[in-house]
Amino acid sequence: MQNSKISVLKLAGCQALAMTGNSVLFTVAALIGANLLTDKSWATLPLALLHLATLFTTIPASLWMARMGRKVGFATGIGMGMLGAGLGAYAIFAGSFVGFCLAMVLLGCFNGFVGYYRFAAAELASESFRSMAISLVVAGGVVAAVLGPQLATWTKDWFAEAPFAGCLLTIILLQAISLPLLASVPLLPWQKTEQVEQGRPLLTIIRQPVFVVAVLGSMLGYGVMVLIMTSTPLAMVEHAFPFHQAAFVIQWHVLGMFAPSFITGALIVRFGLLNIILTGGILNLLCIAINLSGISLMHYWTALLLLGIGWNFLFVGSTTLLTEAYTPAERAKTQAAHDFLMFSGVAASTILSGDLLNRWGWQAVNGAGLPMVLLAFGAVFWLQKQRGQDPWAKSL
Repeated sequence: MQNSKISVLKLAGCQALAMTGNSVLFTVAALIGANLLTDKSWATLPLALLHLATLFTTIPASLWMARMGRKVGFATGIGMGMLGAGLGAYAIFAGSFVGFCLAMVLLGCFNGFVGYYRFAAAELASESFRSMAISLVVAGGVVAAVLGPQLATWTKDWFAEAPFAGCLLTIILLQAISLPLLASVPLLPWQKTEQVEQGRPLLTIIRQPVFVVAVLGSMLGYGVMVLIMTSTPLAMVEHAFPFHQAAFVIQWHVLGMFAPSFITGALIVRFGLLNIILTGGILNLLCIAINLSGISLMHYWTALLLLGIGWNFLFVGSTTLLTEAYTPAERAKTQAAHDFLMFSGVAASTILSGDLLNRWGWQAVNGAGLPMVLLAFGAVFWLQKQRGQDPWAKSL
C-alpha cells in the first residue's frame, strides 16, 4: 500500500508539471491568437484546435497504452508536447497564426495522453483508496495554479520582438523535468486479458446509466468551465483590466480547480458520490450568477474561483463514477469513449466561447452555460431514481 501511495504521488507530480504548462498556455493562448490576427473573433481558434486534437487523441492514446503500456504512452505524449511547444514559440517569432494553430494541435495531442494519469493512479490503488488516488493526481494541478500564471507573467516579455514566446519555451522545460519522474513509476504492461477487444461490447457498456451520467457530468462540467474560462482573459482585457490582473484571476481559478482535490475523495466518502457531483453543479450556477451581476475584479475573481471548485467536484466525482462502469478487461475502450465524449464537449465549448464573446458579449457567454448545468443536474437525479435513492441521500 505504501509503495502504491508513493507511485500515486509521482503521477501527481507528472500531472502537476503537465497542468502547469497548460495553465501557462490557457493564460496566454487567446491573447497570442489576438496578437497574430486582425479579426479577433478567431482568437480562441487555437485553443479550440487544442481541444479538438485532445478529443481525437483520446481513443488512439488509450489503445496505444493498452498495447505498449502506460509508461510508453505517457512518454509518447510528452514528446508531442515538447515538439508542439517548440513549434509554438517559432510560430510567434515568425508571426504565423497557422503555425501557432499547428503547435496547439500537437499540444492537444499531448493533453490526450495526460488525461490518463488519473486512471493510471486508480489502477495502482486499492478500491478503498481509489477516489483518494484520483483526487491526489488531480491535486497535482495546485502547482499549476500557483506557478502557471506567474510563469506566464515572468516569461511573456523574454523576447521583446515576440511577446509570449518565452511562455512556450517554459513548457518544454517543464516536460523535460517530468520524464525522469515518469520513468521511476512502476507502471506494468497490461495483461493480454486486458486488451481492448476483450469484455462486453462498447455499446453495451455506454448504455449503462452509470456511464451515461459519468460522461454527462464530465462533459458538461468541463464544457461550462472551458466556456467561461476561455473568454475571461479576453473579456477582462476588453474591459480595460491589465494583463497581470487577468493572470491573477486565472491563477485563482486554477487553484480552485485543483486545491479541493486534497479533500474531494474524503468528501465523496462522507457525503456520497452523486451529492458531490450535484454540489459541483450548484457552484457552477453561482459562478454564472456572479458573472451576470457585474464586471469588477471581485466579480471575475469570485466567479472563476467557484467555477474551478465546481469543476473539481464534477470531474473527480464523474471520474470515480466511471470506474463502476467497466471491468479491467474493458477499461481501455471505456476510458477512451468517456474522454472522447468529454473532450468533444470541451472543443465545442471553446469554439462557442470566442464567437459568443465577439458577437454577443460577456453575458451571452455565461448565459450559454446555464442549460448545460441544468442538464447535468437532471442526469444525476435520473441516476438517483434508477438506484432508488432520495435526492441528497448519501450514495456511492
